[in-house]
Amino acid sequence: MKSILIVCFTSIFALNLQSQTKPWQGKFEPIDNMVDQPNTYRSASGAPGKDYWQQRADYKIKVRLDEPTNTISGEETITYYNNSPDDLSYLWIQLEQNINKKGSEDFGSLNDIKDGISTRQMQFLTRAIDFPAGYTIKYIKDVNGSSIKSLVNNTMMKVLLDQPLKAGESMSFSIGWSYPITDRSMFMLSREGYEYFPEDDNTVYLIAHWFPRMAVYNDTEGWQNQQFQRLGEFALEFGNYEVDITVPADHLIASTGQLQNPSEVLTKNQQERLQEARTSFDKPVLIVTKEEAVSNEKTKSKKLKTWKFKATNVRDFSFASSRKFMWDAQAVKFSDHTTMAMSFYPKEGLPVWREESTKAVVNALEVYSESTFEYPYPVAISVNTSNIGMEFPMISFNGGRPKNGTMSDRAKQGMISTIVHEVGHNWFPMIISSDERKWMWMDEGLNTFIHQRTLAERYPDFNSTTPKSVVPYMSGDKSIMRPIMTTSDDELFSQFGSNFYQKPTVGLQMLRHSIVGKELFDQAFKEYCNRWKYKHPNPGDLFRTLEDATAVDLDWFFRGWFFTTDNVDMELSNVKWFKVYEEKLNIEDQSKNVKMKIEGENAGEKAKDFSSGPEVITVASTPDESYGGFLSRLNEPELRKQLSGKNIYEVTIKNVGGLVMPVTVEWVFKDGTTEIDKLPAQVWRLNESEIKRTFVKDKEVVKVNLDPNFEFADTDMTNNSFPKVEEKSDFDKFKEKN
Repeated sequence: MKSILIVCFTSIFALNLQSQTKPWQGKFEPIDNMVDQPNTYRSASGAPGKDYWQQRADYKIKVRLDEPTNTISGEETITYYNNSPDDLSYLWIQLEQNINKKGSEDFGSLNDIKDGISTRQMQFLTRAIDFPAGYTIKYIKDVNGSSIKSLVNNTMMKVLLDQPLKAGESMSFSIGWSYPITDRSMFMLSREGYEYFPEDDNTVYLIAHWFPRMAVYNDTEGWQNQQFQRLGEFALEFGNYEVDITVPADHLIASTGQLQNPSEVLTKNQQERLQEARTSFDKPVLIVTKEEAVSNEKTKSKKLKTWKFKATNVRDFSFASSRKFMWDAQAVKFSDHTTMAMSFYPKEGLPVWREESTKAVVNALEVYSESTFEYPYPVAISVNTSNIGMEFPMISFNGGRPKNGTMSDRAKQGMISTIVHEVGHNWFPMIISSDERKWMWMDEGLNTFIHQRTLAERYPDFNSTTPKSVVPYMSGDKSIMRPIMTTSDDELFSQFGSNFYQKPTVGLQMLRHSIVGKELFDQAFKEYCNRWKYKHPNPGDLFRTLEDATAVDLDWFFRGWFFTTDNVDMELSNVKWFKVYEEKLNIEDQSKNVKMKIEGENAGEKAKDFSSGPEVITVASTPDESYGGFLSRLNEPELRKQLSGKNIYEVTIKNVGGLVMPVTVEWVFKDGTTEIDKLPAQVWRLNESEIKRTFVKDKEVVKVNLDPNFEFADTDMTNNSFPKVEEKSDFDKFKEKN
């Protein structure tokens, strides 16, 4: 008997495979061979393993900004801790400023030559107006003052050690360097540099990836020494910072870390206002007013001041400096500390920056903290600039300015959304420190997911990312499309926003709202965030944690959504309507029904609607041999009685797009009421191309819809209904418009 059952099952399985329109793709196979394997460093549960380790780098930096020449020069001492089990004969240091050199190995221009090209675009292409850029490394010395040999390869510098740095040991060395600060308007994707204001002959300096920094050395890759090519961002080690910044005496500095010498760099009034702001939990307090900032613009001090900052357990350090800045601040209370939410902006940002910036910082801090873990740092700063949104620990540079004091609602939404997003990056990747150079989606996608929750809770009228948002992209040209699991610099620039921001966000929204459920998913997402704060997670750590903390098999979802370019397109291929009567049926009524059905279906053609009425079927008695060795019998008269006169619908659904998803079926009844049935994605296990399911309804159905609430980014809603929708739906109009 056992062999007969095996043969039967094998035959059914083979028939299912043969019935598929596509070859077997193993959509429900585990993804274990597609991500880093678990080991003692990273456990199979997705948590850091018992032997997990990561390197550390502490910095002491003294830097001077020279305004007349737009140069910056510094001296730094790095103390590097080799916590790995490996002896290191050399170190890699990042020199991102070298990307600004002419002829650097970046990904090239984003413009083509064409008739009528603008002068700025031509400058991007040719750099006809050249300018100095890139580091001058003045020295590298050990603690005894002896020179250390180094080799520079574009944006990476190899430091050659006389003796290997052994596992468990640390070393200190110093670097002297300088570079010309570049004009931000000269570059696409410019994340730092200066912005010049001709009207008052002043400058705002955004100083980022400015000092030579240790590259990451980890358990899965060794040295992360991929070249910086602008699009892929940063991979950095945590450490403590002591930074002395010398600038013109009339400049204000916004910076990572906590100011150590306020009495030396702030006026008495500014100190008093800052102290007042520390207990202002309901509104920002102006530390520097518009009148003071405008007055400050009129003269340029030739004297210098040194601002001293300390930052604990951060992976980077950045600052902004200008005499143009206004400054406001508001306190945000957490369970065991208070954070100062701050904004710095020139008068060109008024009035919206005064009204909205710090408020947006506060909203982001509160929602992200509730969704993940409490913000741990003493400050969170938003600095106004042009054409950018860029994040660093405790500080972000955010675009959005009014024109002549006015700003459209759409522009204001964009500005506020940018601030929320960039402040949110303090969690992803500044604390949950994923490798941005390799996996942009791990910081941008996860951050955008919580960013969208912040907008939904605090700015419900704003436009937001939903499954609808990603449909135009996912229904695009597959020949140029990349999976989400593509390294940052290998993505087409025209698609990286959709693929690294929107698509991961929508995927997490699907998991939360439609696959796992909010409560369970939120707990699992928090688990991931808390497991990996101040650590370096990989994609496999996220995937494993979400499964570990939900008890839901999600490999099918990760495989399809993250590793392929398949899209969701479910077709409601057919709906058959049946009614069951007792075994002894009135022959005249049965004949009439069969005649109506044949006429309605044009002699065997598939019905287009329900107008032909139901097909009447009888339920015959089960032969004894069908029960096998079972002696008990089903109460067959009762079964027929329960089904008698009810409406039975057999639904056929085809997987056209290739991506398996749960199935949501909406029934519209003749009396105008509706009902929803939900099927898990596992219904596709035996046949990934087509499924049939049977439903029993008391009421007569007039229409059936798939995915009525657009939960799964279905790219073609015209094939989701029975009877078929001839007129374009609102969704398809939205798709064409966008």
